[in-house]
Amino acid sequence: MELGRLGVWYSADKHADAAAIAAFAKTTEKLGFDTLWYPESRGYESLTVAGYMLSQTKTLKIGSSIASIYARDAFTSRRGMVSLNQLYGGRFILGLGVSHVPMVEGIRGHVYEKPVPVMRAYLDGVLKDQPDAAAMPVCIAALGPLMLKLAGQMTRGAIPYNTTPEHTARAAAILGAGKWLAIEQKVTIETDPAKARALGREELSRYMGLDNYRNAWLGMGFAEADLSHGGSDAFIDRMVLWGTADQVKAGLRAHFTAGATHVAIQPVHAAGDTAGRDAMLAALADT
Repeated sequence: MELGRLGVWYSADKHADAAAIAAFAKTTEKLGFDTLWYPESRGYESLTVAGYMLSQTKTLKIGSSIASIYARDAFTSRRGMVSLNQLYGGRFILGLGVSHVPMVEGIRGHVYEKPVPVMRAYLDGVLKDQPDAAAMPVCIAALGPLMLKLAGQMTRGAIPYNTTPEHTARAAAILGAGKWLAIEQKVTIETDPAKARALGREELSRYMGLDNYRNAWLGMGFAEADLSHGGSDAFIDRMVLWGTADQVKAGLRAHFTAGATHVAIQPVHAAGDTAGRDAMLAALADT
């Protein structure tokens, strides 16, 4: 499987119903994006919703970003990945992640283990003794250097989230040549700074209390003050590209210049503004 230049990142849980999920997947495909990525949180089960989106499209790849390793055992993840690809023409990417303590312990009732060792063991369960392991469309959510190194050693690559072009450059160096580096980037085509930052703060609020992201942001050079009170203007401006379509495109291209092989655009919009969301993607589809 090859990974194209541009994708879209959008939670299936944001859609009103199954018809809206199908419509958005078809719109993403029609606009020419290579892959539609989606998370696993409190709503749809990851492989189930992947199968539905695959059934509603013909050429679009569907990638989990991420499927929690605490949600299913490694054998089930492998068989789910293989099954979806056999049933839908080789269009599913299994993106795996360690999730976060509140989701793992508070929601699922598991014990959250040290991220790198538990991911290594899980990947071993997915890939061990598989003759085509090196070609399997498996990648992992990776922010820190040790997880990025693991991604390069055992999978097709990494799918970092909530990062900057500077982080992309470091990630590319760690992963090495020939690996996927699929970056998620939040965007909003809004030229009013106050409106753009308000949308950004609302979107980022769910991540601000999660240790994995906070530690990663501090490692990227942000200070504790940047992560307080909803995030400083400077922090929001780095996390959510805003401005005209051309200004946003320039920000997206910065990730490619830094070494990204794929950028997944996450449209940030006012609640219910699905027309604005789709228009935003249409304006950026030729980045």
